[in-house]
Amino acid sequence: MSEEPAESEEFGESEDSEEHAEVAAFRASLGLESLIDVHTHFMPQRVLAKVWAYFDEGGPLVGQPWPINYRHEEQQRLDVLRGFGVKAFTSMLYPHKPGMARWLNDWAADFASRTPDCLHTATFFAEPSAADDVRRALDQGARVFKSHLQVGGYDPNDPLLKEVWGLLAEAGVPVVTHCGSGPAPGAFTGPGPMAALLARHPRLPLVVAHLGMPEYEEFMGLAEQYDRVMLDTTMAFTSFVEAAAPFPRTALPRLAALQDRVLLGTDFPNIPYSYAHALKSLEETGLGADWLRAVCHDNAARLFSL
Repeated sequence: MSEEPAESEEFGESEDSEEHAEVAAFRASLGLESLIDVHTHFMPQRVLAKVWAYFDEGGPLVGQPWPINYRHEEQQRLDVLRGFGVKAFTSMLYPHKPGMARWLNDWAADFASRTPDCLHTATFFAEPSAADDVRRALDQGARVFKSHLQVGGYDPNDPLLKEVWGLLAEAGVPVVTHCGSGPAPGAFTGPGPMAALLARHPRLPLVVAHLGMPEYEEFMGLAEQYDRVMLDTTMAFTSFVEAAAPFPRTALPRLAALQDRVLLGTDFPNIPYSYAHALKSLEETGLGADWLRAVCHDNAARLFSL
């Protein structure tokens, strides 16, 4: 398969420069030289093509039109992201069936070796090899894992994952987990399964993707209860999400109080709006410059020792 999709020229040089300037102005307003984005997607091209096709078709987990804003070949995606001043990012990837995790992890290890600013990312699935797959990925140098309960359709409390969570808690390696029920509920999404998991592994460094959308308050409650639970901002507060799953404004003080436990995430490149809009939407919460600096850089810098 060719690495370059036919639509790769949608985001032209002029748009590129204009948006880079907009993001640079955002950073300058906060006194930040760079951003750290803990929720970006890089994966094998044939897998990414299937992900894009799913979004194009408005699949059942999407339920609405979802145009991919940064549909470029890999190097162009890297150039655009770096042009935004993102100094570190992830390669979030995830299996939807047994037998995928190990080869995805091997691809991600190679990607991280040739992409020094990528935080080496790995994944797992509820299958008999899960613990061995995670152990192998840790030996390869994985610094963050992705668990997608919605796409994977597995129970985080499955006995096949018992050793996995123990390994990750002991290693202190964060797990970015899509466990909220947005944009559509799954069999094991929602705060209940994660609450049960954390009761057994209270020291697990868990990053709740999308602020736990739409169960924002329940997942904030888990962050308030467990001091190693964090949240990422992926898609939160954007006009695209607010129309269907608005963040309750009465809960903003709680999010402000969790300032040191919130991380910037965007879902780049698979977003139906601009990267600048994602940042502007965070700014428009009114939570202030200190909160934005912590979220957009300082918290992740501390978490990953950058």
